[in-house]
Amino acid sequence: MGRLSESTGAAWEHLRRVPVWLAPALLTLAVTVTGLGSAQLWRDELATWSAASRSPADLARLAGTIDAATGPYYLLMHGWTALVGDSTIALRVPAVLAMTVAAGLLAVLGARLVDRRTGLFAGLLFAVLPGTSRYGQEARPYALATMLAVLATLLLVAALRRPGWARWAGYAAAVAALGLIHLIALTLLAAHGLVVLLAWWRGPATAGVASRDQDGAARDRRVWRWVVSVVPVALLVAPLLLKARAQRSRQLNWVHLVRLDDLTALPGGVAQSSVVGGLLVGVAALGAARLGRRAVLPVSAVLLPVLLLFAAGEVVPLWVPRYLVFVVPFACLLAGAAVAAVSVPAGLAVVVLAGLLGLPDQAALRRTHEWPRSAPVDYAGAARVIGDGQRPGDAVVYSPRQSWLFLDLGIEYHLDDPPRDVLVTEDEVRRGDLWAAECPQPAQCLAGTTRVWLVVSGRHAEPLSAVTGPKGEALRADFTVAQVWPRPGLTVALLTSRPGR
Repeated sequence: MGRLSESTGAAWEHLRRVPVWLAPALLTLAVTVTGLGSAQLWRDELATWSAASRSPADLARLAGTIDAATGPYYLLMHGWTALVGDSTIALRVPAVLAMTVAAGLLAVLGARLVDRRTGLFAGLLFAVLPGTSRYGQEARPYALATMLAVLATLLLVAALRRPGWARWAGYAAAVAALGLIHLIALTLLAAHGLVVLLAWWRGPATAGVASRDQDGAARDRRVWRWVVSVVPVALLVAPLLLKARAQRSRQLNWVHLVRLDDLTALPGGVAQSSVVGGLLVGVAALGAARLGRRAVLPVSAVLLPVLLLFAAGEVVPLWVPRYLVFVVPFACLLAGAAVAAVSVPAGLAVVVLAGLLGLPDQAALRRTHEWPRSAPVDYAGAARVIGDGQRPGDAVVYSPRQSWLFLDLGIEYHLDDPPRDVLVTEDEVRRGDLWAAECPQPAQCLAGTTRVWLVVSGRHAEPLSAVTGPKGEALRADFTVAQVWPRPGLTVALLTSRPGR
């Protein structure tokens, strides 16, 4: 037994020579690149593709109409796709890289706040979470926001420990980037402000950010620089916030006011697994109890953004679990502190257990990014049907058009030469919108067309009956269904003109 203990100690001493960020970063990279292109782009990613393929001027027009809050991310993705293309994998690589960096930074943060072992286990736990894979494999801004949240917090700790304008400038830049990428992530400033206030009032030790060799009295006098650092961030982000607020009724018309059970479901939502989310909360609570005052920063970085968004969600519809993904690393830091209290083999066993418990969800999210997982939308399958049977002169009609399913974008993404969208009078790019405008008199726009591919949401044995309004009346009057192809989440039908039309 003594030899085993000595062997374990020697192994740990050897590991101490390896950078603490390396193993979490490599594990996160390995996990997130596994099956990166397996799930096809889902509706939100199709919006990213549509926006990223536009010119900067068109993106500015889009931001003036809808999705201003995501505008800076779209501009970033515009530059990225111009360099590497717009394949499914290419669109998702920035998220992979962001989550990889986030895991490494989390390990460094844990090592600085607590100790090396805490940082290592925090990063490893973060790597195996299904939520890390889910948002690390999505062409949306949440992985970047997660990375920037950890980076800003790490820079705050550095600035509080060794005050200097260069460090505060770096912190301000990170916070500004965080706000531009994800406005709701700025709720993290409440946690930062609390720590700064405690460091000024009671000293860095009370705030849990003191270093062993720090002269607290001299440095606390300079903590006010946090306010100076945040002011330009507020000035930069304020116009974007005001514009996003004006678009809220259209942007978030699918969100409801928050309920108490939404709060209890949050761990499973951000971890993308109820079992793993529950495990993370339980272990994080143990870590918080172990850390004492050193838990002030990570605990507040988890609780304050959640409570602020929950309070706001009781008044306006803002509560969406994925908006809070950026708090997950801080929960992992707390959990890492608990795991670090046991032996290295036992700690690794906890990481493995978390990974094994999340395997069913890991497999499911690589099949589809839709929620629930049992309701995928097979845009690629529908596009193959149309591509295989398409003839020159064919047209396509989508129902519904004004839908968050983005049926038209899904087909257009998977087809190099889609049929003519016969009812479109002004496409989404010219409108500065995510949806195209359709002909107010469908019968006239359909005149002269002999074959129409109809794409409708949902499964329908009689797809023509699912089309409502004048569009449905025009199609039923002049066309008949030749063949129907049901696909998960939608239905494709080939319509041919009625004899004698």
